Amino acid sequence: MANEKKVKLDSAKKRVITSQTKNLRNRMFKSAFKTLIKKYESTVASGDKEAATVLYTMVVKKTDQAAAKGIIHANNAARKKSRFTTMLNAMA
Repeated sequence: MANEKKVKLDSAKKRVITSQTKNLRNRMFKSAFKTLIKKYESTVASGDKEAATVLYTMVVKKTDQAAAKGIIHANNAARKKSRFTTMLNAMA
């Protein structure tokens, strides 16, 4: 017989723990994502085309990652990318 007591968790407690972990990870990703979007929008508003082009690629990549991870819906991601592209093209 084993010398140590094993702590037994029921499935409801496990779900609470995993939900909290996923919630934290999603909030961290979404916060960084929104910050990047604000940075891109301010760069476009300032009129710096080169910096906006660099940030555009980063924003589109993060948008695709957010959609892949289920943090935002796929249609929401497509709409955001379309708006980002329109903003960049309007600078020319």
